[in-house]
Amino acid sequence: MNNYYELKIKINPEMSDIISDILFDVFDCEGIVMVEETYKDLEMIDSTEGTLKAFIRGEKPDFDAILAEQKEILKSRGLTDEELGSWEYSLEEKENQDWSKKWKEKWDVTHVTEHIAVVPTWIEYSPKQEEIIVRLDPGCAFGTGTHQTTQLCMKALEKYFIKGQSMADIGMGTGILSILAKKLGASEVYGCDNDETVIDVAKENAELNGEKCFFELGTADKITKKYDFVCANILHNVLFDIMADLKNIMKDDAIMSLSGILQEKAQIVLEAIKRENLKIIDEIQQDQWTSFVVKKG
Repeated sequence: MNNYYELKIKINPEMSDIISDILFDVFDCEGIVMVEETYKDLEMIDSTEGTLKAFIRGEKPDFDAILAEQKEILKSRGLTDEELGSWEYSLEEKENQDWSKKWKEKWDVTHVTEHIAVVPTWIEYSPKQEEIIVRLDPGCAFGTGTHQTTQLCMKALEKYFIKGQSMADIGMGTGILSILAKKLGASEVYGCDNDETVIDVAKENAELNGEKCFFELGTADKITKKYDFVCANILHNVLFDIMADLKNIMKDDAIMSLSGILQEKAQIVLEAIKRENLKIIDEIQQDQWTSFVVKKG
């Protein structure tokens, strides 16, 4: 088996999913883990606060140039150095090993609420009475069910989604929110993402759960249909930019869950909500993250 590069990069752990998604996009990654969250008890890996590890195949890329470019792109979208972390990195070439098996061994069932659980496909799990389970193979997509921003949307769906409604999932990642909406009785579910690598992941996850959802490469501004419920788990600055597009796909009296918002950036999203005359009906918080549930009309 060929050797691989192990990239260790110092980041703000709150940004782990966002930065992981970028690394998957720009490198030929076998996988990415947050050290202190996933591998802390494995002897082969030390536990360093705020360290993201990426396992990269193939020829050695120009890490300096690529990482610098990607960090500047995020900063141009409104994120600060403090929010992103230093991005100091180290690189080590290692012999290949079945690290992916070890990664899977460290996953467990995520109990999002009393009645919703996310279960990795390789784990045997019998749901409790009246418990909804979403079986998931994360692949390389954002939305594993373990991150706070995903859980905030799932909590909003559980609380506000009504059986028989239609749902749009903007930036659907793994499709986890779409699948949950289907399990809650959605009549129709549409999901789109601007990352083409996640489309097949989402489709496979829907199939694993025996649910029919429509997923495609796209953005909110291209959608002409209107929905009863909208989920948008995206960066705060993107939410600010596309709030009018999100409002446009909402039916009158529709509900929308907005997540992906650090509490310190909440005001930016609030400004966009006010600008589009959307009514806040709930704010749900978890750790350093917040989400808004808003209504049109």
